[in-house]
Amino acid sequence: MFEPSPTDLVRDARHLRLDTLVRLRWLAVAGQGAAVAGAHLGLGLPLPFGWCFLVIAASSWLNLTLRIRYPASYRLSDDAAVLLLAFDIIQLAALLFLTGGLQNPFALLFLAPVLISATALPPARTLALGLLAVGLSTLLALVYRPLPWFAGEKLELPFLYVSGVWTAILLGTAFTGVYAWRVAEEARQLAQALAATELVLAREQHLSQLDGLAAAAAHELGTPLATITVVAKELDRQLGPTASPSVAEDLALLRDQVERCRGILSKLTSLDADQGGFIETISLSHLVEELVAPQRALGIVLDVTTKGEGPEPACRRNPGVMFGLGNIVDNAVDFAESCVAIEARWSPDKVSLEIRDDGPGFAPDVLLRVGEPYVSTRSAAKAASDKEGPDGGTGLGLGLFIAKTLIERSGAQLSLANAVDPSTGAVVRIVWPRHVFEREAKGHRNPGTGDAAPLTQARDVPI
Repeated sequence: MFEPSPTDLVRDARHLRLDTLVRLRWLAVAGQGAAVAGAHLGLGLPLPFGWCFLVIAASSWLNLTLRIRYPASYRLSDDAAVLLLAFDIIQLAALLFLTGGLQNPFALLFLAPVLISATALPPARTLALGLLAVGLSTLLALVYRPLPWFAGEKLELPFLYVSGVWTAILLGTAFTGVYAWRVAEEARQLAQALAATELVLAREQHLSQLDGLAAAAAHELGTPLATITVVAKELDRQLGPTASPSVAEDLALLRDQVERCRGILSKLTSLDADQGGFIETISLSHLVEELVAPQRALGIVLDVTTKGEGPEPACRRNPGVMFGLGNIVDNAVDFAESCVAIEARWSPDKVSLEIRDDGPGFAPDVLLRVGEPYVSTRSAAKAASDKEGPDGGTGLGLGLFIAKTLIERSGAQLSLANAVDPSTGAVVRIVWPRHVFEREAKGHRNPGTGDAAPLTQARDVPI
């Protein structure tokens, strides 16, 4: 079954809905019509009323055409959205040409299409629309019909004032475009990261439901298997003395397979009651071994240490936590020069896992932001080589964001730091209160564990 990636989901959602632009254009048409009618009919200003309404009618005609041709839910491609916004800029420029050019106070409306583009379109498209708006503003500063004013009076604003309006449009286009793009881009990145996290958690929930499905299957299969067992015994009793060798062999095989099925079903139904959920429960040392086993063939030395006070803790096998920890170990192996040290400790109060590598460590300018979506600690060269992979998206910080979310969801505190002299490299430390680490393995939950106090050291940087 095809499963869309988070990038695909956010890319589709990023496209502007046609209905949005149509509604905004109707608002612009109403405002332009009211302004022209108020100036001409209300104030009696001599402006080319017919030409102005012809320009406004062009927007109305385009809106009606789009409404008839496309459904309201239709999403525009980037090129189509740029063309529609460019039409709005040109239409506004034509209306301003008829009513005083940049001397018209409504000239600042050039910013509106650029602002819309900055929130929904790529920067290159927004730059093109901004250049179009500035270019037409420059033309209107030089070529325009006189500003409509009361009969017998002539209002001619100084060119210095017109230059100031042009400068305001230029700076406003640049500032609002960059500001709106930055805010919208951060929101898109966060939405994409959360979508990826939701996909991971959905897979985790699916895995956690497999034990219930296995128990239900064992229960449902018990009755037909018992019937097969009775029939097999009855056939063996009736045909056993006179059966041919081939039939006797088939009967023996049937009994063996029935016993095998009974053993499998018995194991499935006794995981929680008799064996303590040996598949679901895993000790801390075995958890660490599962994390490092896939990495041993990569040429990096993995130094694993497990020690603590009292009995070794065990936890429920949580696919989300395993994914998050595996992602951190993968990063450590990627950046390590020769060695990765993994130290698991426990005490009566807490369980900790520390992962250290001998690589370059975290860059100072990103150390405080690591764990936010799309904050990468990779070098430019390494990021470029990573993007050549099949997903084309590694090295963007999204993996660490998901790992942080999944691990902290289990009640842990995760912190990052750089090793101090004479050592170098990155240090990732995960700490659980022991009762939180063991709560699901013991078959109960402690509702108060969500308010556990932070356990990070002063030199660590929470993410």
